[in-house]
Amino acid sequence: MISEPELVGGTVFPAVETVRIEPPPPRPPRPRRPWLWALGGVVVASAVWAGGLYAYERSQDGGPDLGGYRSVENLCAKAELKALSVALGKKSTDAETPTEKHPALDRARCSTTLGPPETAYNAMIVYDLHKVTDPGPEFEPDLGEQGLDVERIAGLGEQAFFHVDADNSGAWMRVLDGQVELEIWIYVQEDWDAETNQTVPTTKKADLSGIDTVLAQDMKALMAALKK
Repeated sequence: MISEPELVGGTVFPAVETVRIEPPPPRPPRPRRPWLWALGGVVVASAVWAGGLYAYERSQDGGPDLGGYRSVENLCAKAELKALSVALGKKSTDAETPTEKHPALDRARCSTTLGPPETAYNAMIVYDLHKVTDPGPEFEPDLGEQGLDVERIAGLGEQAFFHVDADNSGAWMRVLDGQVELEIWIYVQEDWDAETNQTVPTTKKADLSGIDTVLAQDMKALMAALKK
C-alpha cells in the first residue's frame, strides 16, 4: 500500500504533492510473436519462413504501438525527480550514459546523487524502449527470479512493482507500460571494506518509510516527460 512517508523519531519527509494515478485505458492486443516450428530436415527452412513472415507482418502494420514514447538523448534531463529531491535532497552530479540504439531496442541510463554528502543517496534511472517485441510476458517473471519481497502498485502503467530494503539501504520502483520498461532505483553510497569483504555505507541512512509514494510521483512525471 502506498502510505504517507514518515521518519523514525518523529521527523517526516517534507510534504510532497499527492497524485491520483488513474488506470490507463485498455490497450489493443499486440501482434503475436511468430512461432518457429519445424521437424527433422525442415528446421532451417521453417525458421527462414517464419522470419520472413514476421518481417512481412511488421512491414504491414508498421511495428507495435509505442504509446507515444520516444527515444531520448538525455534521460537525466527528463528525470527531474522533484519528489525525491524534496524527500532526500537536491538532485546533482548527473552522469549520462549514451543511449544504446538498436532496431529492436533503445536503452538509456542516467545516474545522479540526491542530497548532501553526509546523507546522500545515489539514484539510477533506467529506460528500455522495445520497438519490436513485447516485453510483457517476461516482466513479472524476471522480478520473481530475484527472490525479493516486492509490492504490486496499482494504477501505474500496466504493471508496477516496489521494493525497499529492510535496512533502508535502498529502494526501487519498476514499471511496464506497453513497450516500455522503466525503473527508478535509489541506494545509499557505499565503500568496499577489504578486511571484511563487505560494503560499508559512507553516508547516514534515511528512514525510507513511505518512499513508495515519492517514487510513484516521480515515476508518473517521468512517464509523461518521455512522451514529449
